[in-house]
Amino acid sequence: MENKPIAGRLKLLAQLMELHEQNSFKIRSVTNAAFKVDKLPFKLADKSTEEVTQIEGIGKSIAAYIKELLETGSIKDLEDLLQATPDGVIEMLHIKGIGPKKVAIIWRDLGIENTGELYYACNENRLIEAKGFGIKTQEEIKRVLEFRMASNGKFLYAQAKHEADELMLLLKGMFPGALIEFAGDYRRCCEVISELSIVIGSRDPELVLNDLETSTLLNKITVKDCHVNGETANGLLVDLIVAEKRFFYRDLFIYTGSEEHVAAVNERINDIVDQPESEEFIYRKASLPWMPPELREGNTFINKAEANNLPDLIDFYDLKGALHNHSTWSDGINTLEEMALYCRDEMKLTYLGICDHSKSAVYAKGLSIERVLQQHEEIDHLNKKITDFHIFKGIESDILGDGSLDYPNEILERFDFIVASVHSNIKMDKDKATARIIKAVENPYTTILGHPTGRLLLSRKGYEIDYEKVIDACAANNVAIEINANPFRLDLDWRWCQYAIEKGVMLSINPDAHRKEGFHDMAYGILAARKGGVTKENCLNALDLPHLQEIFLRKKANQSVKR
Repeated sequence: MENKPIAGRLKLLAQLMELHEQNSFKIRSVTNAAFKVDKLPFKLADKSTEEVTQIEGIGKSIAAYIKELLETGSIKDLEDLLQATPDGVIEMLHIKGIGPKKVAIIWRDLGIENTGELYYACNENRLIEAKGFGIKTQEEIKRVLEFRMASNGKFLYAQAKHEADELMLLLKGMFPGALIEFAGDYRRCCEVISELSIVIGSRDPELVLNDLETSTLLNKITVKDCHVNGETANGLLVDLIVAEKRFFYRDLFIYTGSEEHVAAVNERINDIVDQPESEEFIYRKASLPWMPPELREGNTFINKAEANNLPDLIDFYDLKGALHNHSTWSDGINTLEEMALYCRDEMKLTYLGICDHSKSAVYAKGLSIERVLQQHEEIDHLNKKITDFHIFKGIESDILGDGSLDYPNEILERFDFIVASVHSNIKMDKDKATARIIKAVENPYTTILGHPTGRLLLSRKGYEIDYEKVIDACAANNVAIEINANPFRLDLDWRWCQYAIEKGVMLSINPDAHRKEGFHDMAYGILAARKGGVTKENCLNALDLPHLQEIFLRKKANQSVKR
């Protein structure tokens, strides 16, 4: 074994010892030894234990560690500490800008166990609440984590959007007479993008290929046949497909849909469609209506298209309000009044559902019963003060380990609506997690099931649940399901939207906004909803204010019957 990996294991041992608050003198000794070993001009593996002991900065105990590592490939003390530490916490130790002491605070005080949860906490501005952290530290950690996520070659749709739009603008500037359109995962609005595809139709494709090959538009440019491949500065892979103009719509169709979708459409075409004048022409030849790119995943919507029963997909402008949002009453950045005015004046919405965290969410300044009552007084005041707008009294109530909500009934009944969400004990097995959520859904006070799996895209898979059982329970108890619009969540997964709709379950596109700008995340929720075939008739917050008030009142009237 070379010196560098030995030094690396000693450094990790010192970090874990500090994380677990062991003897400070021993921590310094191991840290210094790790640094010393890394700088040695000779191989430790060639030295005897006695010779290692004589090296300045390495005493008997460190020499014993080194001997153990060289003979067995591991150090027992290190293995014991690794066993006592979640893998995600160990990963956090490698993040530039935070040492073991800060990681310990993040883990123990904030309950964060992996880099995905840490990144989400940075976005929610939660990190600055912890001892020893400030806004600069939080922003630096966020920047480092974004770089790490990008280096894995996958990007959230929201992360890819800026670069995609910028690249499109540059291409249209380079080739003003060309037909240019996004294709692939990005055009289908997939939640995770591994490659950005763009089709370019030109009267002179050879000239376009030459111009792209010699341009500085992308890094690591290669050209093969009609494809120009490269990557953006942040590492997003790009595939530019260059075609003659007469083949543009054919290639746009082929490179937009999933392979299964393209094959299913082509099977329905009897003659050759070589130079279509539009994508609509291709679908018409297949005896199908044109299908929005978001729906071109597999065969899911082919049968609906054949029956001329494609959904009229929801649009951002169909939304009338924003439910599930946070203010300075819990872990938000803006006051309740600021959130309401932004919602009305900037977003042009007519209502706001405020859902600050409930009392169990201590890490997020969850509302005690006394503070709930105080917030309700402020809401009553603001509803009189702010014209042409309404604030609903909501709460994001934690679903406890046994499936109950964390306020007594006499407090729960004071809210206009309740978003029930899981935030703790997320490592339950599938059956227990499903039973827990179903119990919460059966609670007569639950109005909306929040982010059903707790997933964080590219970071945390989320807890396993039996989707069908949970959705069936929501249908039976008249509970809506959230499509959490935060681009790191997009939870409920769009793949389950159709099942929910078929069961008569309403979906609510909720921004989960923790600051004013967070309302704009509803645009990503709309994209996820469209992929799931959601219409405005299926969306709770596409209802106008009087209709939604009626639904909430009807739900409250049924609470006393069910109790």
